[in-house]
Amino acid sequence: MEQKIKQTDIFIGKNIRKIRLSKGIHQTELVRMLQLQNINITRESLVKIERGIQHITASQLRGIRDCLNTTYDELLEPDETEKASM
Repeated sequence: MEQKIKQTDIFIGKNIRKIRLSKGIHQTELVRMLQLQNINITRESLVKIERGIQHITASQLRGIRDCLNTTYDELLEPDETEKASM
């Protein structure tokens, strides 16, 4: 069983959505890209991950990082409101 990354203090889903939209990539397109890398994910799962209601697996996070051509730092960056309270 693959380890899941909890989205409590980290806003992974929000960051994925922000980066994905900034690159003009639709959810279905990202899911297709991930599936081509043999990463098991559905559009419904991606929606839940972006909303922060489903945990993301390490392989999904790695695949999303690669597909969006981004870094773990950008994906794991705290929300602006959270930064202010740190």
